[in-house]
Amino acid sequence: MSSHYGQFCPVAKAMELLDERWTLLVVRELMMGSRHFNALRRGVPRMSPALLSKRLQTLVRAGVVERWDDGNRVTYQLTEAGKELEPIVEALGRWGTRWIPELGDEDLDPHLLLWGMHRNVDLEAVPDGRTVIRFLFPDVPAPSRRWWLVISADGVDICDEDPGFPERVGVEGSLRTLIRIWRGDLDWAAALRSGTLTLDGTAQAQRALPRWLKLSPLAGTPRPYAAAG
Repeated sequence: MSSHYGQFCPVAKAMELLDERWTLLVVRELMMGSRHFNALRRGVPRMSPALLSKRLQTLVRAGVVERWDDGNRVTYQLTEAGKELEPIVEALGRWGTRWIPELGDEDLDPHLLLWGMHRNVDLEAVPDGRTVIRFLFPDVPAPSRRWWLVISADGVDICDEDPGFPERVGVEGSLRTLIRIWRGDLDWAAALRSGTLTLDGTAQAQRALPRWLKLSPLAGTPRPYAAAG
């Protein structure tokens, strides 16, 4: 745990556990449904495996997370105490959306964007069969420039190499633009009108894409500022 504050205040006691770097983001990933170590890693891609393991151990000892062997895999899940953190994490997310809208270049991560998007695909709106959506971020270095979402009856997969299936629609634009759309700071129509985002594919697929890709659960948070675009 982090250093003791030397206060009996319940806020101080809670923060002795929760204010360590990455801890609440690990809780966020568990809230979003990640149950295994590799899935948790994909939600915090800049966190080292060793540190993730350490934070999980701390949360297990504190009774916030339960760990058990599930066949050949270790499974993690929030306990009752951990689930009581969910409205706190959600409130922090809403507060950050409202009051900290700025995004630095170091905050832009295509992997994290696609990871969030794959969790929020509207499977009922997507056509039956396999649907492949290609993303191209020209402003991102080559190894991370192209991504694909492959949507099928088995779920949604993220690929950073061409999966080899026919593509139903393609999305091209700056990473910042698509992140702003995902966050609810900019709408699809405004991005398309401005030319900062372009789509290719059938007209039907282009029109349907915003329905397929639901936005962040926090996108509807009211802002005290006027969102550009």
